[in-house]
Amino acid sequence: MADAEDVRRLALSLAGVEEIDSDGFDFRVGGRGFVWSYPERVPGQRRVLRTDIAVLYVGDEAEKQALLLGEPDLFFTTPSYDGLPLVMVRLEKVGPERLSELVVDAWRMRTEP
Repeated sequence: MADAEDVRRLALSLAGVEEIDSDGFDFRVGGRGFVWSYPERVPGQRRVLRTDIAVLYVGDEAEKQALLLGEPDLFFTTPSYDGLPLVMVRLEKVGPERLSELVVDAWRMRTEP
């Protein structure tokens, strides 16, 4: 089981990462986001930053679909993310090694030209 502090520790261990001031967590490299708190939007209510869910940059639609179909208990998406190379991961269901892999992969994809 992982949490927001695990995300923070992993992200800040990577080169060139900056943390954006947020009520949750928000990490960028070269000005490009790679992992942040899920901004849940419920109609008629204010947006709530969910620090138990991380949004990850995954590079492309094929990778997104592979994660969503391969591990539906761990990954999900919402209509507001349709067409974007982003997935949400339930931190309570991810182990430390897998979380590290996901965060590093997201960072790497944002640092490559």
